[in-house]
Amino acid sequence: MKIITLNCNGIRSSLSKGLLEFIRHENPDMICFQETKAPEKEITREEFRSLGYEIYFCIAEKPGYSGTAILTKIKPKSVSIGYGDGIFKTEGRSVFLEFNEFYLWNLYFPSGTSGEERQKIKYQFLDAFTELSKPYLKKKKPLLVCGDVNIAHTELDIHNPKGNEKNSGFLPEERKWMTDFLNLGFWDCFRAIHPEVKDEYSWWTYRFQARKNNKGWRIDYFLLTKSKHAKLEDAKIAKEPVMSDHAPVVLEVQFT
Repeated sequence: MKIITLNCNGIRSSLSKGLLEFIRHENPDMICFQETKAPEKEITREEFRSLGYEIYFCIAEKPGYSGTAILTKIKPKSVSIGYGDGIFKTEGRSVFLEFNEFYLWNLYFPSGTSGEERQKIKYQFLDAFTELSKPYLKKKKPLLVCGDVNIAHTELDIHNPKGNEKNSGFLPEERKWMTDFLNLGFWDCFRAIHPEVKDEYSWWTYRFQARKNNKGWRIDYFLLTKSKHAKLEDAKIAKEPVMSDHAPVVLEVQFT
């Protein structure tokens, strides 16, 4: 099974930069979007359905803000839009699907870069997400979480760790949260397959020619419960085409 996650930073913008061609080329079973920033008609496009996908989405109350969606060729057993309370729903940050062999949870985690209040909300979101995830560690079916987590976990995941240690997204408290979360019983799928690789990033600021110079952060993840019913096959970050300030992360996994 091939699953892709992409913060598209506006689905209309990504479509104008080759998104449909990318989907045709990769032909994933599922693709998860964050920051769709669009109304329903722009997400449930006939172009997606013509490729064989059904579409499930969560739209923020604020127009043109946030938003998540999952395109899937496999019909889910159940669907939870805005799984959780508060900004999981109101800010369009969560789509949760149950399939026969696994659960898929697409999330757009808050950023704390705009100030202390949003950083506080980010920590609240992390705590709530942790508690919502814990029951799935006891289930037979694996839980696969994907999306823009807005945290670079280790020094391998950021181009300038020393210069960013006081910046949201690489704060010690955020990195500790990620370590503690993985220690509950989750794989960081990309890092599990590529334990030592450096300079593989999924986000670059639009400033300072960051992408050209590969001064990026790896903040987009697949997080999977450690289960005998899931086998990681491959993971990559697709650098081309450039459709967003993020790059798609592509996961190949077997569920049994």
